[in-house]
Amino acid sequence: MGVRLVVADDHRLLAEALATALHQRGHRVLAVGAPAAAVGELVAGCRPEVCLLGVAAGGAAARPGGPVRDPFEPLRRLRRDRPEICVVVLGPVGEPARVAAAFAAGAAGYVRGDERIEVVERSIARVRAGEAAVAVEVLRSAFEQLLWPAAEPDDEALRLLRQLTRREVQVLARIAEGQDTTAIAAGMGIASSTARTHVQRVLMKLGARTRLEAAAVAARSGLLERLRGQTR
Repeated sequence: MGVRLVVADDHRLLAEALATALHQRGHRVLAVGAPAAAVGELVAGCRPEVCLLGVAAGGAAARPGGPVRDPFEPLRRLRRDRPEICVVVLGPVGEPARVAAAFAAGAAGYVRGDERIEVVERSIARVRAGEAAVAVEVLRSAFEQLLWPAAEPDDEALRLLRQLTRREVQVLARIAEGQDTTAIAAGMGIASSTARTHVQRVLMKLGARTRLEAAAVAARSGLLERLRGQTR
């Protein structure tokens, strides 16, 4: 006997292709659409047993230049408003924190987004039966990353650069060139008092007592090389 389903994904063609494949295998697809964030509207007025929710890799901006939205917020809303619906997330593997976040948001299953239809169908059957459904390769990838995490390089220059504002980066570059406060102010078109404040903040953030020491820190850490591409 088929399962009553709703399919939602940011890519309409993928959602419709998956819905067609499931329909051909005897399931009842009650609604299909995009984007995934509109899943709440898709389930309104129908009574699906399972919802397949596509989640793309990385964050998704609400609009160009807008804030990055939480990809699992639609899932949380759906579980809050329609707790009787079991949700299987279709998403990328290799991100154990993402898989954990999906289950924390209320997912009953997590399957690789490009998985075979047979695996998706088995996951549907498992969550419908009240079991958790996680593909073996998803678990293997998650455990591998947890047991053998990739070592991040000790990039002192990047750490220092993240502490500085764009203005402070410009000031540090001029300090490294040997400019005094007057020259910095003139070159940047700002008041001497403002330039002095920027200099003081740069010294404080770099843990330097003098301008010469700040220039030395910037040179030793490789920060000067980074500055060349970010100033003026």
